[in-house]
Amino acid sequence: MNLFTFMPEHYMGKMNEISRNEIIDTVFKDATEGIIVSDVDGYIRMANSSAARMLGYSDGELHALKIEDIVPSHVRGHHQSHREKYNKDSHARPMGVGMYLYAERKNGSQFPVEISLSPLQIKGQKFIVAFLIDISVRKGIENTVNEKQQELERVAAALISTNEGLEKKVSDRTKVLQEAIRELEKSRNDLSKALEKEKDLNDLKSRFISMASHEFRTPLTTILSSASLISEYKELSHDEKREKHISRIKSAVDNLNDILSDFLSLSKLEEGKVNTEFRKFDLPILVTEIVSDLQLNTKKGQQIEYLHIGNHEVNLDSKLLKNILINLINNAVKFSPENKKIIVNSKVTEKEIELEIIDRGIGISIEDQKHLLSDSSVLKTLLTFKERD
Repeated sequence: MNLFTFMPEHYMGKMNEISRNEIIDTVFKDATEGIIVSDVDGYIRMANSSAARMLGYSDGELHALKIEDIVPSHVRGHHQSHREKYNKDSHARPMGVGMYLYAERKNGSQFPVEISLSPLQIKGQKFIVAFLIDISVRKGIENTVNEKQQELERVAAALISTNEGLEKKVSDRTKVLQEAIRELEKSRNDLSKALEKEKDLNDLKSRFISMASHEFRTPLTTILSSASLISEYKELSHDEKREKHISRIKSAVDNLNDILSDFLSLSKLEEGKVNTEFRKFDLPILVTEIVSDLQLNTKKGQQIEYLHIGNHEVNLDSKLLKNILINLINNAVKFSPENKKIIVNSKVTEKEIELEIIDRGIGISIEDQKHLLSDSSVLKTLLTFKERD
């Protein structure tokens, strides 16, 4: 086929003035790929400037060498047999499929390459054309990706180890709680002579077990869901999401430790006393964090919306307030149907703080409604805290 078959006619005159040899020579010399032409005995007959520069030779130096001279020294003994095998069944193909190939520069240093081979026959004489591409940059990127992958695997292993440690910690705490319950059982014998005290003790046990089950469920659910989500974020771009869930796990563990510490203080439970620790903090930030954590526990289509009015800073027991809000919002999630909103409102005035949780639950029995603020369609649980002077 003529090289100029598909060229417009007005170009033909100019192109005819340029010989095909000039075009081929220019392409050969200016190609960005390294091009080396060798005979069947492995002697280099031609090499372009890109190949010489890539291998650290000046133009013309490669013509005195064999192909084995640019092959890494530790594989030269095998390369000749591979070359002879290719000469017997030569066809265009990439070299070393599935392997990392290296070339050796004049100074003895080595670098990764991609090599494609093509047979060439001119006037009955056979040649092999090798196309070389330096892939050092690509190889460097691959190495970096592999290192990051290994680092990610180490982080995942560390998270698994942390999760196992958390499970053991919860198990140990549960054993302590079980021991505490056994102590309560022993004290029951001492109160057997007083029927009223025995009844109070049974009520105390029921509340204790109910509170423990209810209080533990939220932080444990947060830990489980966040740990599960972390395993989904394997790419380097997911670092921020992984850190977010790790922070949630740590926060849930701290909350769990606080709850356990309170439960283990039996004297407080028996006396009905809880020591408060007032401090100043940002109320919207606390409520937003609680809402964000509990959003993970919602049913299909449920959304928790939060609105604050008034000043942000309050002076309260944040730990006690947090446990109260977790209980109320969890109940709203539990008893509200799917695809319904749960609304959390807070309001700070000069002397009071109002917290309002609105849900679409099943409501409260008639006999209990006198203890709550409610209407016929929406249950409103309104808690009013007076700030400490």
